Amino acid sequence: MGKKITFTRASLIHVLCWGLILAFPLFLFRQDDTMTDMLRHYLRSLGGTLSYMIIFYLNYCYFVPKLLFENKRKSFVIYNLLAIFLLVVTMTYWWHLMGEIFPNSNPRPQVFNAPPRWTRFVQMSFMLILVIGLSVAIRMSQRWHKLQEAKNEAERIRSDAELKNLRNQLNPHFLLNTLNNIYALIAFDPEKAQVAVGELSKLLRHALYDNQKHFVPLYKEVEFIENYISLMKMRVTNHVKISTNIDIDEDDATPIAPLIFISLIENAFKHGVSQAGEGEISITITNKDDQIMCEIINTNHPKRDNDKSGSGIGLEQVAKRLELMYHDHYTWEKGLDTTTNKYFSKIVLHNTKSVERGT
Repeated sequence: MGKKITFTRASLIHVLCWGLILAFPLFLFRQDDTMTDMLRHYLRSLGGTLSYMIIFYLNYCYFVPKLLFENKRKSFVIYNLLAIFLLVVTMTYWWHLMGEIFPNSNPRPQVFNAPPRWTRFVQMSFMLILVIGLSVAIRMSQRWHKLQEAKNEAERIRSDAELKNLRNQLNPHFLLNTLNNIYALIAFDPEKAQVAVGELSKLLRHALYDNQKHFVPLYKEVEFIENYISLMKMRVTNHVKISTNIDIDEDDATPIAPLIFISLIENAFKHGVSQAGEGEISITITNKDDQIMCEIINTNHPKRDNDKSGSGIGLEQVAKRLELMYHDHYTWEKGLDTTTNKYFSKIVLHNTKSVERGT
């Protein structure tokens, strides 16, 4: 069986362009031209058109990809000069032959004196050089487009690999911090610790399964955050003021990167409670006008020497994941208010629906 021939968009463009060029001389005939005159004029123009096609596809299919792109510039120039010389000679012979076969029975008036023959050689050579330049420009444009596509694909693969690596790091980091919190509960309230283990199983289900997706519905992420806050409340005393303002619909399916806020909330519980068991933590999450906002404010207490909850990689992971998944679609304001000794962190995710579509 023969090979199946398929026409791409580029092939169709080639056919249409050359079809128009081949048909153009048909519109230049005079009404008083005989059939012999029309045939003579068309065949003469056809010789020039075929020469342009030959030089174009010699460069398009061979000279440019095999010589120019392989840094064989000297060979590229020599072969093109040789092709131009042969085509100019061939066209000159072709025009002379058509004049002999089809004598002109209806000569057109000469307004100007005929230019010297050598100027015709220069004109033909110049036109062939222009066609070569067109072929080179098209080939280089296609090459740049392919290189750009390959670069974008390599960047996408790199980003996916880096994001997967961050997710794989996040699960152990989150688990370590949570287990340390449960460990602290065991010392003074074993019953709460047992309840906390049950709550942890719910959290791990989200962290282990939903975290493998690029995006999850917002209501699932909010449910996870609320469960985590409930777990953390078991550890702190009544002297810690915890306020939450989560203004999200129960069925809000706006896509969001999983666990994107959890490290900030972990830090709030880590640094927002003093050794005396006092502190203040405020967590606000809203979704308005296609903007998801998470603002966390907590009292600032330095990490205790005996506090083994985490190794400080949480915020670094947040920054990397935001850049990978919400590049140019997020703002992050954070810092310490020295007048109130409170640390604040505010992340706003912009145009979240278009981010999921990759636009």
